[in-house]
Amino acid sequence: MKDQIELNPGEIKLTFNEGHSGKVYLKDLGLTASDLKLESGNLRFVIEVNNLTDVHFSAVPTIEFQYSENMSETHWVCDFNGETISDKLDHHGHATVILLNRKKIESLVQRHENTLIVHADFPAPASIDPSKSFISLF
Repeated sequence: MKDQIELNPGEIKLTFNEGHSGKVYLKDLGLTASDLKLESGNLRFVIEVNNLTDVHFSAVPTIEFQYSENMSETHWVCDFNGETISDKLDHHGHATVILLNRKKIESLVQRHENTLIVHADFPAPASIDPSKSFISLF
């Protein structure tokens, strides 16, 4: 089954039905700059990964978001299967790189459904660049 994207007000939901090796750019998943224009300054990015039986996480699972505005401070929280695995403040810049703990993720993996939720609070409206922003989990 092919990957799916669902756009809801204040939320982007991505369902991976297969493992993706290396960097997967948001534009390659079909997201556009208008999909990633955050007027409220808030982002809820949900990544559901189904059937992880034959998938191995990369040494350092990484999520990178690049945005056109220069932000003073952003707050990022990542939850995996209901448990917080990252909570950080990113200071001043045009990008945020989130490095996730592979061992922590692997300890929380369930057999059929796994959900990674990325919450971001920007101090102002933000425009994420889908051609420079990526997910690298496997």
